Amino acid sequence: MRDLLMAVLHHLLVFALFGVLAAELMALRRDIDKAALKRLAAVDLGYGVLAGLVLVVGFSRAIYAAKGWAYYEHNLFFWAKLAAFALMGALSSYPTRCFMRWRKQQATPNEREIATVRRMLWLQLGLFAVVLACAAAMARGYGEFS
Repeated sequence: MRDLLMAVLHHLLVFALFGVLAAELMALRRDIDKAALKRLAAVDLGYGVLAGLVLVVGFSRAIYAAKGWAYYEHNLFFWAKLAAFALMGALSSYPTRCFMRWRKQQATPNEREIATVRRMLWLQLGLFAVVLACAAAMARGYGEFS
């Protein structure tokens, strides 16, 4: 039962993370005002919290759930999934810094800044697809190495 509960929680967190990332992308528009920037910064904080929870629950699952660490430590797709997730995290630091700066300066960002941040969000969504593909391959036993 613990394995099922951890899997469900992990999947719910992952889909929530996707939803928050998509919400950020949809909320960031050329004509964004200061109130919307404040909300966007709060949503971005939620994105960071969810990402941390995904890691905690994911590693707990890898260590304590049915398959155990021995299954994951020798799987190429597991490590590729982690690398893609880490790259998502690295890319997310730029939008986060921008949201914080814009909010602190009480300034409306220019179109070039918004376009750059939107590109970073799209790249994260693209990497999200890589994470899901790696998870599907890993769950089916592909990628095992000695």
